[in-house]
Amino acid sequence: MDAHFSSGHWIRYVLPYLLFVAIYNTVCAVTHYSIPEELEEGSVVANLAGDLGLDVKTLLRRNMRLEIIANKKYLDVNKETGELYILERIDRESLCPVKTVILSSCYLKMEAIIENPKRIFYIELEITDINDNAPHFRRDTIDLDISEATQAGERFSVNNAVDPDVGSNSVKAYLLSESNYFTIEIQTGRDGSKFADLILKKNLDREQQAVHNLILTAVDGGTPARSGTASIIVHVLDTNDNAPTFEEENYHISIMENSPIGSLVKRLNATDLDEGSNSDLIYSYSLYTSEKSQATFNLNPNTGEITVKGMLNYENFRIYDMEVIAADKGVNSLSGQCKLTIIVKDMNDNHPEISIKSFQSPVKENIELETVIAVVSVGDKDSGDNGIVDLHIPDNMPFKLRESSDNYYELVVSEPLDREKVPEYDITFTVTDRGIPPLSDNETMTLELLDVNDNVPQFPKSFYTIRVMENNAPGALLSSLTAFDPDLHENQYLVYFIIEKEIANTSMSMLFSINPENGNLYALKTFDYEMEKEFLFHIEARDSGVPPLSSNATVHIIIVDQNDNTPVIVSPWRAHGSVVEEKIPRSTDKGSLVAKVIAIDTDSVLNSRITYQFLQVTDATLFSLDQYNGEIRTMRMFSYRDPRHQRLVVVAKDNGDPALSATVTIKLSTVETAVKAYSDMTEVPLEYDIFSDLNLYLVIGLGSVSFLLLITILVTIVLKCQKPKASKAAPPCRNSVISERNSTIADSTLVSNDAYWYSLFLAETRKGKLVVRQPLPKGSRYIVSSIPRSTGLTETSDSAASTLQVRR
Repeated sequence: MDAHFSSGHWIRYVLPYLLFVAIYNTVCAVTHYSIPEELEEGSVVANLAGDLGLDVKTLLRRNMRLEIIANKKYLDVNKETGELYILERIDRESLCPVKTVILSSCYLKMEAIIENPKRIFYIELEITDINDNAPHFRRDTIDLDISEATQAGERFSVNNAVDPDVGSNSVKAYLLSESNYFTIEIQTGRDGSKFADLILKKNLDREQQAVHNLILTAVDGGTPARSGTASIIVHVLDTNDNAPTFEEENYHISIMENSPIGSLVKRLNATDLDEGSNSDLIYSYSLYTSEKSQATFNLNPNTGEITVKGMLNYENFRIYDMEVIAADKGVNSLSGQCKLTIIVKDMNDNHPEISIKSFQSPVKENIELETVIAVVSVGDKDSGDNGIVDLHIPDNMPFKLRESSDNYYELVVSEPLDREKVPEYDITFTVTDRGIPPLSDNETMTLELLDVNDNVPQFPKSFYTIRVMENNAPGALLSSLTAFDPDLHENQYLVYFIIEKEIANTSMSMLFSINPENGNLYALKTFDYEMEKEFLFHIEARDSGVPPLSSNATVHIIIVDQNDNTPVIVSPWRAHGSVVEEKIPRSTDKGSLVAKVIAIDTDSVLNSRITYQFLQVTDATLFSLDQYNGEIRTMRMFSYRDPRHQRLVVVAKDNGDPALSATVTIKLSTVETAVKAYSDMTEVPLEYDIFSDLNLYLVIGLGSVSFLLLITILVTIVLKCQKPKASKAAPPCRNSVISERNSTIADSTLVSNDAYWYSLFLAETRKGKLVVRQPLPKGSRYIVSSIPRSTGLTETSDSAASTLQVRR
């Protein structure tokens, strides 16, 4: 501790002491002073000039100076006052570092020198100690290694503390922090220094406390006391007194099957409270571990890691039991053990299995519903949901699965089968387990269907219309009427034939023939449109199944007309191509009807359309010929220059290709007799000799035509009566004579729609009268009925009179 004193205080304090020094100095010639260390700079030690008996006023002149021997200049003299003062703070421990018990004082020797005359004064300044330094240890930390096997009472030396101070200010005692295992005992050295021994009070246990941290405190005797501390770290050295122990005595571990080789199963962590080689452990299997377990799992002897060594298969082996030993490497090795139970968990690694126990194929297509087709068993080696399986077949099949017993299923027919639609079925049985992700397997079986005769032969059309050109060659192919049967083999083989039907005592098989194998239809004769215009009959296709099935189709044969008939001129009538002679009054007016040429053609509509032309004419300016109705009229009045006889050659030509024609020659003679023209006659009966030459020929011709027409009508009626009633969709049956020249002759009645054609018919009447009609307006219909002479009666279709009827 530093002491600070003022100048006046020190005068009062050291005055008696100075007097003693003065007396001693007189004897020894050495001036002694004593001051404590650590005085502040400028502090006055003593009045050196006064103590030396020097005049203060002469100090400056005599150049008084102070020299310190072998030390720094700690003090100096004030030349004005003669006082000795502190120039630099004095540390006794630095000035006198060596301390002994015998010599514990510290002096600073100086010389005071003055000139004129020169004198030297010897001065000793004693520096007394103050407690300004605390005890301290040479090392702040003291490390001690003590074996845990050391017995109680053992002593251990520790470094003592040092204190630069001396006397009572030096180390006087040692203190130890609280400890259950250690205490200290203070010893005194020959030099008087104090030191402490560390004593073990009871046995150590490294496993309980491996390190003991103690605080050793050194205290000096100063006032106030100062202290210093050091840390004592006691390391307890291990001995192999602890056996290794595992965290658990029994381990239960789950691992997935098929875990990869090298997968970590468990890292065993055995602990040994010892250290060093005493805690280094080696792991191994005990003798109680089976070879199967050791072959499946690998144990790392250094780390205790258990890894997969072999393939894990839940289905083969599910639980592994093993015992592992952990032994330390101490001199007297100690060991511990644990038991492990490794449970292999199932994973969905096995595909479901499917087995077809029975399968019936082929089967008939008319198999009954609920008939068992196949028996299937399924299974899965996995467990839990992984081992539960479901069996499926495609949804769009006429079959269903029916579970018969555990994991056995029956495949039964759920809908009618039809071989013609689906001849065979590829049935895929798919079995799927319920694992995540699910696994599946499938098996495909082919079910063939056997044909039964369950399909009727079918013609592409139910009604065939075949057009046949007349004058065909016998045996000509008319058409191929082929039916189709979707069945197989003999159920598919078809036989064709014509259903027998007689028309006018004529069988259809005499007119037509059909190939029984391919349905080709042939004509057996040459047809004539003018005699036979159409035929209607049925053909049948029959398969060879048991029982046979059949269907038929209607065949409508239409005979197509050829232009093979030449027009026949029926008016004016002439015999054997002779010239027709007509007489007309010379006074005939312009536009008067002179004659009318009528030609008929038995061909069809187009071929029978007649046009009329002059082939030769005496005077082309006198007569005109209507090309459609054949009327010859005067174009002007006769003059006296005109010849009395006129020769007209008219050609009637049909519309065929090539066209056919007929001609008639008319010789006109003019007479002076006044006769009314035909154009002025209106239904006036003309009395004439019915047996005149011209009329006789005309009657014979008309009678022949009427007779032929009547025969044709009768044959047609018979044919119509024998024909089956035609359907509404079928074209009309025409067994009668049909003409489409904008006119129709049906049942001896002629109907015309051509307003430009005039109809002039010469017919027999009951009184032998000639009926003549005027031209009718455009758009009228003309109906003329005639009855053959053989009937004995002549009647019209609409009235009793033999007249030309008009219908609108």
